[in-house]
Amino acid sequence: MDTPKTSLPFPDPAHPSEVRAFLRGAGFHPSRVLGQNFLIDRNILDIVVGAAEVEAGTEVLEVGPGLGALTEALLAKGVRLTAVEKDKRLAGWLRERYAGREHFSLHEGDALEADWRALCPGPGRVLVSNLPYAIAARLLVDLAALPHPPVRMVVTVQREVADRMAAAPSTADYGLLSILLQRKYAVSVVKQVARTCFWPPPEVQSTVCRLDLRPEGERGRADDGEFRRILRLAFSARRKTLARSLRGEAEDVAGVLEKAGVAATARAEELGPEVWDGVVFGLGKGKAARSERSPQQG
Repeated sequence: MDTPKTSLPFPDPAHPSEVRAFLRGAGFHPSRVLGQNFLIDRNILDIVVGAAEVEAGTEVLEVGPGLGALTEALLAKGVRLTAVEKDKRLAGWLRERYAGREHFSLHEGDALEADWRALCPGPGRVLVSNLPYAIAARLLVDLAALPHPPVRMVVTVQREVADRMAAAPSTADYGLLSILLQRKYAVSVVKQVARTCFWPPPEVQSTVCRLDLRPEGERGRADDGEFRRILRLAFSARRKTLARSLRGEAEDVAGVLEKAGVAATARAEELGPEVWDGVVFGLGKGKAARSERSPQQG
């Protein structure tokens, strides 16, 4: 399929008829596999950009720029924008459209395979994206685990994912995603978005969320990899008490839980992210102590 040409008038995202006419003229058919649902509501676009609180010179990352509606609005703020686009057709068109445009760079490829350490080499970057729904949860968790995670992330995601991101302990939506993100970020819901705000309309409802990076001292002490491993273990047996599901992780699991302020009868979904960090950190110390004693017993 041919790459859309910049000779075609750029569609105003506030006018769905212009977007449809542009896509027809370009011979471009949105891919359901890639989750291509283009924002066509000016109010939602303004809400997303406003929630990002970016200014001239801010280093901004955008995943899935699509037709560039959000890209254009961000560049109008004077930001330095790096966009990641998987679709070769759109990447070619964006590259042509913004050729020579100062403060814009394009990374063509799958966002899940991108070198995010290179894209986020230092603190202060902001992610602003209408994320492809199929990769949103995994991508946000990966970004949160970076040495220099984005200081703020404003994203449009599937409403079900947003509910899980912002869920409180002991609720139906609370789980691994809630803990892994809330451990690093304060998560808030900005706006519920109707299906008609996109074209073609997605099959699911959408939500704009904002994630603000917590101060470094509040992000926990436990190793990220170990944190994920222990969480998966605990949540794979949600009906079991933590004392039972974690019994192979330390000689005195009950003692670790007690030091973290957790009852031995507690279950995984009852613990807040900050409490979980104390548990995982305590288990790690217990393992280290056990490993130091082992050679002397040999």
